[in-house]
Amino acid sequence: MAGAEPSWTVPGRYFLVGSNPAETKYRVLKIDRTEPKDLVIIDDKHVYTQQEVRELLGRLDLGNRTKIGQKGSSGLSRAVSAFGVVGFVRFLEGYYIVLITKRRKMADIGGHAIYKIEDTNMIYIPNDSVRVSHPDEARYLRIFQNVDLSSNFYFSYSYDLSHSLQYNLTVLRMPLETLKTETTQTRQESFDIFEDEGLSMQGGSGVFGICSKPYEKYVWNGKLLDAVKNTVHRDWLLYIIHGFCGQSKLLIYGRPIYVTLIARRSSKFAGTRFLKRGANCEGDVANEVETEQILYDASVMSFSAGSYSSYVQVRGSVPLYWSQDISTMMPKPPITLDQADPFAHVAALHFDQMLQRFGSPIIILNLVKEREKRKHERILSEELVAAVTYLNQFLPPEHAIIYIPWDMAKYTKSKLCNVLDRLNVIAESVVKKTGFFVNRPDSYCSILRPDEKWNELGGCIVSTGRLQTGVLRTNCVDCLDRTNTAQFMVGKCALAYQLYSLGLIDKPNLQFDTDAVRLFEELYEDHGDTLSLQYGGSQLVHRVKTYRKIAPWTQHSKDIMQTLSRYYSNAFSDADRQDSINLFLGVFKPTEGKPHLWELPTDFYLHHKNTLSLSQTRRSYTYWWTTGVLKHLPLPFDEVTCAENRRKLTVKKFHKYEEEIDIHNEFFRPYELSSFDETFCLAMTNSTRDFMPKNVGIDPSPFTVRKPDETGKSVLGNKSNREETVLQRKTAASAPPPPSEEAVSSSSEDDSGTDKEDEGAVSQRSTPVKVTDTGENTKITENVVQSTKDVYGVNLSDVPSEDDLTIYTRFVQLGQSQHKQDKNSHAECRRILKIPISSFSQDNIYEVQPPRADRKSTEIFHAHIQAGRGNMQPLGKDDFLMYREYIRNRYM
Repeated sequence: MAGAEPSWTVPGRYFLVGSNPAETKYRVLKIDRTEPKDLVIIDDKHVYTQQEVRELLGRLDLGNRTKIGQKGSSGLSRAVSAFGVVGFVRFLEGYYIVLITKRRKMADIGGHAIYKIEDTNMIYIPNDSVRVSHPDEARYLRIFQNVDLSSNFYFSYSYDLSHSLQYNLTVLRMPLETLKTETTQTRQESFDIFEDEGLSMQGGSGVFGICSKPYEKYVWNGKLLDAVKNTVHRDWLLYIIHGFCGQSKLLIYGRPIYVTLIARRSSKFAGTRFLKRGANCEGDVANEVETEQILYDASVMSFSAGSYSSYVQVRGSVPLYWSQDISTMMPKPPITLDQADPFAHVAALHFDQMLQRFGSPIIILNLVKEREKRKHERILSEELVAAVTYLNQFLPPEHAIIYIPWDMAKYTKSKLCNVLDRLNVIAESVVKKTGFFVNRPDSYCSILRPDEKWNELGGCIVSTGRLQTGVLRTNCVDCLDRTNTAQFMVGKCALAYQLYSLGLIDKPNLQFDTDAVRLFEELYEDHGDTLSLQYGGSQLVHRVKTYRKIAPWTQHSKDIMQTLSRYYSNAFSDADRQDSINLFLGVFKPTEGKPHLWELPTDFYLHHKNTLSLSQTRRSYTYWWTTGVLKHLPLPFDEVTCAENRRKLTVKKFHKYEEEIDIHNEFFRPYELSSFDETFCLAMTNSTRDFMPKNVGIDPSPFTVRKPDETGKSVLGNKSNREETVLQRKTAASAPPPPSEEAVSSSSEDDSGTDKEDEGAVSQRSTPVKVTDTGENTKITENVVQSTKDVYGVNLSDVPSEDDLTIYTRFVQLGQSQHKQDKNSHAECRRILKIPISSFSQDNIYEVQPPRADRKSTEIFHAHIQAGRGNMQPLGKDDFLMYREYIRNRYM
């Protein structure tokens, strides 16, 4: 449910009331509080109107009141208001419900809002009268709450964050005949008196809605929803992801282009740096993150009519059985191969998952050290090469796994080699092989001015655009600093192709020190800092500026501090964080009579299920891929229309005027009072405001190379509040929420300081004045105004040149010659001819044809005229349906 969800309580039950954003439709959950350990939830699957909900709550309040005069005469009390249900969890006593009480909008994709969880509330469900206390319950609760849900957890009511944009839009292109056959099986139960009649009257004009199952690997509250997902309506299920989400606005001469970066951290084999290395027995690797960059023209929101593009790449630990022993208290513990795997069993499982999700080719960019005095990182390279070589001999050559080794640390130390230049060459070759996703055919300008690089681009070309086939998988040892820089370079290369595909630049190439690349670099630095904090315990040590060798001299001391912070976190706090993650994800389930979580010497057997029981089926050593995957390559199996994938979809037929599918109301929310100060699109990072120099005159393009001292942030002088708002996107958990934060808890009612606009930003826009104080009177003596040369790039006070005057004279003569009239004919009629100035003869190249009204518009106009004269037109079926929908939403 997309609206606020108030929780009401009576002595024996909780009532959870959920609504849509417009608060016209409601659902009610009844949670029993008399069961000490079991979870009893009743969902009647009925859609209530606002009036019906008020009557229901009124009856509950009246029926549960005590006698008049006694204490607590109120029968129904409001417990909490929330924005969604994270899930239900039980340790050793009864169940808790986890609710989202604060949220903040972080991004917008095609009108679908993406929110970050800002605060949560855990409520114990059973009554105190039936509670059976356990001495260890409080400790489990503290461990569970160590997973800070207010730190980089994201959700969306209407957009599937666990899947890529390519998958989500590919599902929308499924044939209509397929959807019609699925509708009868997934029909929603409802008591709506107009639903059956409306659908039958509309016939084939209904709108089909598709809901796909989330990709479980990237869902972090899947186990918390297991207890209710088969009991309640799917509208109650809100799936959250963990990782990073950031969005910035790239203004190209006023045209808004949104650049979005979404990182999905895997919930399988999840943990902290030294405690989770390599892969588990199911092919899930540590620190696996899928990063997707989405580019779209924000002037058109619709997925069908707008222009959308995305590119996906992956990072993850080397898919082998390996670990590092941290008991030695060394900064770099020795790498140990824990298990021999001559047939690359675990690597086969991992790459099989990637082939299903991304297709081919799978490209591995291995950045670990190749030459070392003491064999350390090279152990992983040798084993990975052997595994890839073994697996490739059974794949067709055109779908083989591509392995690219490159010792990034060695090239960084070399004075003769530019690291980023070499990475740019690798990025070009990678993007050419995988291609990228765009939902529109090639623009006409790329056909008129073909580019050699564009014609060599890979991927799959379809009638609706291009599909990305295959993916780049980047790894070093930790998959943090080196990996983030490499991913940035590949993302920068892909961004150039994305901009070119949308017709925004004339060549698929972007230079450093442009506003667009600075904006993109800041997004990737925030992305890298966030992922590094989650896995390594500190922010990035080496950044893009470090590898460009333009970092300031103070950066070295910061790097040392980040290294010490990472070491402290790994040595002293990672074990507690790992226990919290294991408990939150349901890897460990507390059970009476069995060892507690803190009593386990290791969690190895929790993540490696083959240590507890032998598998009944053994995978083939040669045909190591899943059946059916190879047949559809290079396309990913998950995006192919087949019976297995159709079972993952839920299809429903909607009314044409259903609010649930009205993206205009969902995005603009005309039923809410809003202000510009809290509008997300105005508050996000802006290339013109935050990166472009304020005194730019001749070329305001975000693709123009500028000197480092000309950036928008450097000309501001001291740090203004506007710069601080840009830095607010650094994802520290303690960062204060911005004014646009939405909250419903009582702790958020203090609005002191949030109504003030950035004073530094205002002073930049206002015209400064010079004030002198002479005795008692203060006079304004001078206005300091920038010259037109500084603002516009030309001096408007200069006399126009002779060439400009000649052109203007010819233009005036042309206009005069077009409007010469026969004086004799005018003398006879003696009246003024009303000829518009833009009226030309039929054979003139300057003529503009007046717009022609189509037949339907003409009929509507005539019907309007007739209605004014009292002649009413008979109502059609659509009119009846629209009126019934209005009556139902307004009065019922």
